[in-house]
Amino acid sequence: MDLIVSAISQGILWSLLSLGLFISFRILNIADMTTEGAYPLGAAVCVSLIQAGISPILAIFIAMLAGALAGALTSIFINICKIPSLLAGILTMTALLSVNLRVMGRPNLSLLNHKTIFDIFSSVNLPPYFDSIIVGIIIVSLVIFFMHFFFNTELGQALIATGDNPKMASSLGISTKKMTLLGLMLSNSIVALTGAILSQNNGYADVNSGLGVIVVALAAIIIGEVIFGDVNFLTRLICIILGSIIYRLLLVFVLKLNIIEANDFKIISALLIALFLSVPELKKYINISREKGDN
Repeated sequence: MDLIVSAISQGILWSLLSLGLFISFRILNIADMTTEGAYPLGAAVCVSLIQAGISPILAIFIAMLAGALAGALTSIFINICKIPSLLAGILTMTALLSVNLRVMGRPNLSLLNHKTIFDIFSSVNLPPYFDSIIVGIIIVSLVIFFMHFFFNTELGQALIATGDNPKMASSLGISTKKMTLLGLMLSNSIVALTGAILSQNNGYADVNSGLGVIVVALAAIIIGEVIFGDVNFLTRLICIILGSIIYRLLLVFVLKLNIIEANDFKIISALLIALFLSVPELKKYINISREKGDN
């Protein structure tokens, strides 16, 4: 039972990463590899500041600012240097490896004997992992509220229009360059927020913690979209949270089968994404086969 509760708590916390990637991947239609650098950047900045005596909450906001700056750098590569978005994200991700090492001064930092936001519930006798679930629900709810509010504003609609059709957006007087800048900054600030929260939950920050996190984020987005189908914007955001939890529970289920080792999780993640991406095509194939059978 504890394993299932742990999977749910991790699913909720990791869903923040998927919400951040959702802005760049689904709304801006950009495959932003900055994610794999912004995540450990958020962790590095947050943990370094907490070790320096800064409040964990303030450290989170500063980490988000650092993530936004990483997104701005990718936007500069795209808009000014005219570098393709995928390569621009890879360049920023690569540069952030050195930045993260500079911030931490070493490959990893521990939060041992330092207070985190999860210590709020230290005086309350909660069951294992429930502190992570409560903190996760609070933060995820705030992020979803902000995203729902923002994307219903004129500025948010302009950002959506930029991702849908840049040429049409430009003809309507929307500055697509500014929208790309704004979108990537928002996306990577939430990604860095995830790094800051999870580093406090794990008790450390590691310079290599961003490796493969984009796959985890994509898994939640795609699982949510495939299972819950065509829904409105707010429900879609909630489905991402559910997709993240389902993904974690699937990994636990596979682990309990004792067929694979923990080191094989990346392979399983890739296969799960491929499977869920294939579902729409499988449905089409089944429908076509049925129609041919009826005829």
